[in-house]
Amino acid sequence: MFDLIIRQGKTIDHQKMDIGIKDGKILQVAPVINASAVHEYRLQENEFISAGWIDDHVHCFEEMTLYYDYPDEVGYKQGVTTVIDAGTTGAENIHRFYDLAQEAKTNVFALVNISKWGIVEQDELADLSKIKANLVSDIVEKFPNFIVGLKARMSKTVIGDNGITPLELAKEIQKANQGLPLMVHIGSAPPTLDAILNHMERGDVLTHCFNGKENGILDRGTQSIKSFVFDAYEKGIAFDIGHGTDSFNFDVAERALSENIKAASISTDIYIRNRTNGPVYDLATTMEKLAVVGYDWKEIIDKVTVAPALQFKLNKKGKIAVGYDADLTVFSFKEADKVLTDSNGNTRTTSIQIIPTKAVIGGEIFETEY
Repeated sequence: MFDLIIRQGKTIDHQKMDIGIKDGKILQVAPVINASAVHEYRLQENEFISAGWIDDHVHCFEEMTLYYDYPDEVGYKQGVTTVIDAGTTGAENIHRFYDLAQEAKTNVFALVNISKWGIVEQDELADLSKIKANLVSDIVEKFPNFIVGLKARMSKTVIGDNGITPLELAKEIQKANQGLPLMVHIGSAPPTLDAILNHMERGDVLTHCFNGKENGILDRGTQSIKSFVFDAYEKGIAFDIGHGTDSFNFDVAERALSENIKAASISTDIYIRNRTNGPVYDLATTMEKLAVVGYDWKEIIDKVTVAPALQFKLNKKGKIAVGYDADLTVFSFKEADKVLTDSNGNTRTTSIQIIPTKAVIGGEIFETEY
């Protein structure tokens, strides 16, 4: 007997299936499962199902002051089954974050900031003495199932006068820890974007990829994507949205798409202020923004499931398949106009909204508060 059978499941590309779940894992996927279960959920005609949505750039350690939130507020309540905190904490305080994360219903993972206290202050990489490679290695070894990567914020307000050095140190730490995934934040120069990209390698994640800043991927003079960006893109650096308060611009995203550059993954950079006051609000709204830019809904779903799971080696997440974690998102579409605002006040209007209605985490169904 299964713990849960989800019946009449339908994916965004109209594959139909029943999903049998036991002990938190997907045990069977078939057109029809002829078996019984302790619980059953039958999708409505207008509902779709996907692997659980993953937001790979959030800030959800509630005891911080600059950037903080609560895992379940940005997680299952918004239809998101897994969140990855992107460097809020460092080696000296991530243990406390781990303790709190275990209390959440949402799956929580973390990227450890290369600065030992994380984002306690805005300029956490201005003092290189805070970067202790041995502390990072020790904490990665202590929490191998929680820490899934490293985070380095490479913009002038963060690094002070240190130039590209913090990223060079991050790459050394990465190599010392079996090539742990590295996410790099970009913003205003210095360091310049070309210098940052020259130090990044295939599989590294560039977040805030479509920001509207002078040091972003768009040449403001020619209104074209800077030539060196194509080299980085073709090299296999993963471009991540990381919307945030100040890091997503419709014009840049649209221009990039017109020049065949797409984000690999869609994430929010959400925390309590841009969740409650905008312009982020939630992952679904960020997904709608990529839809109005010109991405199709199937690839949008892939960019919040398959892609982040691959980028951060969450090997049992991101797919509806036997043996995978029973993390699923149920959603529907609503035809209604909605004004979407980017980080620079530009707007677009969508006529199709995506509405997450259920989050299944480890085989347990949760109602969203969307």
